[in-house]
Amino acid sequence: MASEPVDFDALIGHWRAALESANRALRSAEGDLSSAELRGRSRHLAEERVATVNLLDAVARERLANRSLVRLVTASWEVRRLLALPSDTEACVFNVDGVLVGSAAIHAAAWRQMFDEFEYWWIERTGEAFPPFTVTVDYPRLIHGKSRTDAVRDFLSNRGIELPEGSRDDPVGARTVHGLAARKEQLLLRHVREGHVRAYEGARLYLELAHDAGIRSAVVSGSTNMRLLLDRAHLSPLVDDFVDGNTMAAEGLRRKPSPDALLAACRHLGVAPERTAVFETTRDGVVAGRAGHFELVVGVEQDGDGRALLAEGADRVISDLGDIFEQVVAL
Repeated sequence: MASEPVDFDALIGHWRAALESANRALRSAEGDLSSAELRGRSRHLAEERVATVNLLDAVARERLANRSLVRLVTASWEVRRLLALPSDTEACVFNVDGVLVGSAAIHAAAWRQMFDEFEYWWIERTGEAFPPFTVTVDYPRLIHGKSRTDAVRDFLSNRGIELPEGSRDDPVGARTVHGLAARKEQLLLRHVREGHVRAYEGARLYLELAHDAGIRSAVVSGSTNMRLLLDRAHLSPLVDDFVDGNTMAAEGLRRKPSPDALLAACRHLGVAPERTAVFETTRDGVVAGRAGHFELVVGVEQDGDGRALLAEGADRVISDLGDIFEQVVAL
């Protein structure tokens, strides 16, 4: 019988919580235990921690899973070293897509379905076809990082098509800019609810370790559905504050490369940007981090664009938050 897949991020998180609870209990009992008994119990807990790591490592070998993460069942005093953050860092601000969750693929699928439906209608109405929406070219160039209505306008303009603007009250699928934007929103919610949204490898563990170290976390996204995506990825309980498309509209925040949203996250957390690390995936995100005078700007490359992120001012570039653990553990 085939083995069930193991979610090692969750498994390690449970073991970390159990071992840290035992460690806190031991520390709170220091006044009631003799020095010899305290040393003995501490040694026993350390041995149990090592045995746990070895057991998880063996399971990972058997399941052919990534083994770097199972080595992170570590004592709380080592956490900051594992996070590779400056010693005075008080908070982390994460871009959602590409850092915590691979949500761009879900958004792109919804955009493609909506524009395909529109093209069928357009051909029936005019008898003329236009180049269909492509995920690889149109999404990053015309859609990503923009509001839904701006994205619709830019795609239609690129194809030489004009539609009435309409209003926010337009029904889903109305042949207006707002109607098409509403249809995309409807399709996105369907994709999220029917699909399986997963956090990137290492994302949940990084957030858990930051929490252990007393480092607050905020997330930033132009999407109004960010919280739903994080809920589906089981990351919401690990996040202290959210700056999404709704927040940006309510507070009049400009989109990147302006640092507005990143700075808003700092205000909500009550921390200074000079004591905050930012994790971004795009050139505009890195530029925003530098413009906001953040203590550390980490580029997370998704398409081999690491050199471009460094050129824009990223302090370092990784491909996944789990890379940080692996690099530190290897030292």
